[in-house]
Formats: sequence, C-alpha cells, structure tokens
Amino acid sequence: MDLFEQSLQKIRNLSPFELSQVMLEYSNMCICPVCPNHNTCAMSNHEWFYYFDGRSFSCIDFERTCICETCPVAKKTGLKQSFFCTRGAETAQRYEHTIWGTKIL
Repeated sequence: MDLFEQSLQKIRNLSPFELSQVMLEYSNMCICPVCPNHNTCAMSNHEWFYYFDGRSFSCIDFERTCICETCPVAKKTGLKQSFFCTRGAETAQRYEHTIWGTKIL
C-alpha cells in the first residue's frame, strides 16, 4: 500500500467534521490557482483542488506546464499523477491506468 492509499484509508475513517477539516487544510495548501494551466475562467468559477475533485469541465481544455509534483498536498498524500485539471483526480487516473494497462508515472 503506497502513501496515497494510506491517506485514503485514514480519510475514510474520519467523521464528517474531521473530514471537512482535513479537506480545508488540503484546500489551503493547494497551488492550483498559481499553475500555468489555471486561467481566469477557472478562478472565477472557483475551480481548483483538482487532485481530489476531478478535472475542469468548463474552463481548462489545454495542458501547458504541470506543477502538480511541487504541490504540498501531492507530497503529503503521495499523489503520483499529473495534470489533474485536465486528466482527472488521482483515483480516476489510477483506475484508467489499471483498465488500459499503462504504468503509473
């Protein structure tokens, strides 16, 4: 079990209040708003925190430079994927890699 799976296990055992506190902590650490892919549309629609919430459906439709690996949340929770804003949350990308047989980077 890697760090991300361990992080999910811990989160699953939290009360709703504890979970909201952890998500608030992670959201405050999130660097999505300063990413080169993030744009005014995403900011005005309060889109960020893509690694848990999933990709942008209405604002980000391109990939420039990914800074996900430098995010404190990624380091703390063991995220291995990238471009969460266009490719989806960590769990979704891991699932797709499992289905299609690609390796996790």
